[in-house]
Amino acid sequence: MISIGDADRIEQEGPYLQMTTAAADVRLAMYNDTTFRVQICRKGAPFRETSYACPQLPEPRRFDFSRKGDTLTAETPAMRLVIGTRPFRVRLEAPDGTVLSEDDPGLGTVWDGTEVTAYKTLQPGERFFGLGEKTGGLDKAGKQYRNWNTDAFGYGQSTDPLYVSCPFYMGLSHERPYGIFLNNAAETVFNFGAANDRFSFFSARRGEMDYFLFAGPEPEDILRDYTALTGRSPLPPLWSLGFQQCRYSYYPASEILRVAKTFREREIPADVLYFDIHYMQDYKVFTWHKDRFPDPKGLISELKELGFKTVVILDPGVKDEQGYEAFDEGSARDVFVKYPDGKPYRGAAWPGWCRFPDFTDPEVRAWWADSVAEMGESGIDGFWNDMNEPAVWGHFTPDILKFSLDGAGGNHKDAHNVYGMQMARATREGAEKALGGKRPFILTRATFSGGQRDSAVWTGDNYSDDTHMLLGARMVSGMGISGFPFAGNDVGGFTGDAGSALYKRWIAYAAFHPMMRAHSMINSKAAEPWSFGEECTEVARNYIRLRYRLLPHLYSLFYEASQNGMPPVRSLLFRYYSEWKVFSPDFENQFLLGDHLLICPVRSDAELAKVYLPEGRWYNFFNDTVFEGGQEHLVELQRDTIPVFAKAGGIIPEQNAVQHTDAPSDGLLRIHLYAGGSGRYTLYEDDGITAGGSSVRRTLSFDGRELTIGRAEGEFTSVRQRVRIYLHGARPEKAAVNDVAEKIIAEDFRFLDAISNFDPYENYPEAAKVIENLSYAEAGYGPEEIRISFD
Repeated sequence: MISIGDADRIEQEGPYLQMTTAAADVRLAMYNDTTFRVQICRKGAPFRETSYACPQLPEPRRFDFSRKGDTLTAETPAMRLVIGTRPFRVRLEAPDGTVLSEDDPGLGTVWDGTEVTAYKTLQPGERFFGLGEKTGGLDKAGKQYRNWNTDAFGYGQSTDPLYVSCPFYMGLSHERPYGIFLNNAAETVFNFGAANDRFSFFSARRGEMDYFLFAGPEPEDILRDYTALTGRSPLPPLWSLGFQQCRYSYYPASEILRVAKTFREREIPADVLYFDIHYMQDYKVFTWHKDRFPDPKGLISELKELGFKTVVILDPGVKDEQGYEAFDEGSARDVFVKYPDGKPYRGAAWPGWCRFPDFTDPEVRAWWADSVAEMGESGIDGFWNDMNEPAVWGHFTPDILKFSLDGAGGNHKDAHNVYGMQMARATREGAEKALGGKRPFILTRATFSGGQRDSAVWTGDNYSDDTHMLLGARMVSGMGISGFPFAGNDVGGFTGDAGSALYKRWIAYAAFHPMMRAHSMINSKAAEPWSFGEECTEVARNYIRLRYRLLPHLYSLFYEASQNGMPPVRSLLFRYYSEWKVFSPDFENQFLLGDHLLICPVRSDAELAKVYLPEGRWYNFFNDTVFEGGQEHLVELQRDTIPVFAKAGGIIPEQNAVQHTDAPSDGLLRIHLYAGGSGRYTLYEDDGITAGGSSVRRTLSFDGRELTIGRAEGEFTSVRQRVRIYLHGARPEKAAVNDVAEKIIAEDFRFLDAISNFDPYENYPEAAKVIENLSYAEAGYGPEEIRISFD
């Protein structure tokens, strides 16, 4: 083992502070008041400027420091960096001196062969979150994880690694947040105090020790800085936020048409249908099966008339078969991965023996993009990348394979974790060509940090049981912490057979997830909403209708994600990290949709739910029962409900429930306000499909008695002509719009306990419970400022 040792040369080179030790070269850089980079290379090795995760880094600012003996100190308003030189050590502190992260004094950074490890002193009570798609609890303390993209079919509760690698985490040290991103795409390991009480560590099997420290001071600040480096998810097409239905597989053409028509006949909203691998001829990518789908363009056109967008699966393996166009063209253009001696690599996958494109080569990505664009001419709207870890039968890809790495050169050890990411990149580029200015939807199974720039992610081949259902909630929250805002899991489970009770509880919380897709495996029970009996159909219909009502809210949250990285689904870490109960195994499945809705997934057999409500006042979202926060509550459940709460001061925009996102709006924007607090909200609107098109934003602020809808900013003309304001938890005597008296309607809205009739604002069913303090007023929805006050 080789230790980094003492720094014997320290000098300023432009914006960088550089040092030399007996074993290594060190370069330090500061990008803003809260972001600091540490690069440590074996002596003589060059420093990397960019990476696949960080393709366009900003210019660092000058590194100013003071020196006292063997210690250098750099300070900003948000952090203090203390650099020891004998030996070289790094400590990150809050401005008041609270330690956020510090090197272990006796270990620091060390090498064992090509593996490099940074040891950090384990702080008392330190917690760890993130790392993307990981199993286990929300808090990773006491565990060790490995990043190596893996085809993990039917993975278990503690399986590691999975399909996605994301070497970024947030920590809580002395109740203060900080973040660390290891900017190395090789196989990495993160130990958060597993089997020891001295240190945490992160290591890379090869390459340099290159990491960023983020000082916050809040989790959202850390995520903002991290995604400023790795990129943010672009605003998706609105239709991709609708309900998505998949099956391995729908064929022939008549079967997928039957599914589409059944959705419409049963009045279950849906926007997306998938073609899994059986649409291909002999599983060959970029082909259609001649008998099952003789007229793809005509079929897709017919599905569009029914209001459906289509997504097709693409696998990276190209069948090794002369006369097959993709193989012949790929061979002619030399796109496939090779051994060091120049012989082509072949691996077995769905089509049989396959060749694999080198997606780390820009010319290969261009070839793939052209093939995607050509396939998109049939009218396909989205593309689904699967098997791109890369996965081959036998689960072993030789490490000696050569890869371009965009001219840098390397082998499979260097390329493995970015392979799926670069496939998604090429797929997106091809889809953009095909769609001519419309936003594409790309879904991938495997990716790496920064992959959020190109695709959404789903959590792979999950299983139909309660533990997987609840694990899925934590995994999507973990993806959000890690910079992936567009994520979801297969509702009902991909493997195994879901029952009615499980499906109802799963679809209930999935209605609030960034991506809502039902999917199931071949030779298993179908996962369409009507597959579990009429009662389940009714429950699913109404939860999906609720999702469509919430689309203005969800879409605005995706806009926020595109601007600052904050995910629509938020772990309670973001807002309530000082309330330690939110990390308890009893409550770690809970999540926020935005800042004002709290969703509590529960087991399928639960009749009572123990929930933790953070500080503040909370309303039962379905009946307005008020609960005080900062404490646990025991909530009685109907068999088809889950606990959902709205926070006092919350602002929740809604629309009418439509059958698909292209269906016309009724022109009425509904805004729900919850008395007892104050809040702010940015409402975003555009045409839902055009890349870079016009838009409109409005700031909504609520002070407890008055809602101000700010002046419209942007050129897009809203489809809303009127706005209806619902005030929950109060019974005012009068209302005014811009100081002009307005008729107020105060009613006791009645609805059944069963979720099949939970829609109090639309249908007014005749029985059971009463919402006693709910009033509303209406106004025109023009572009000028609108003020609605209640007295």
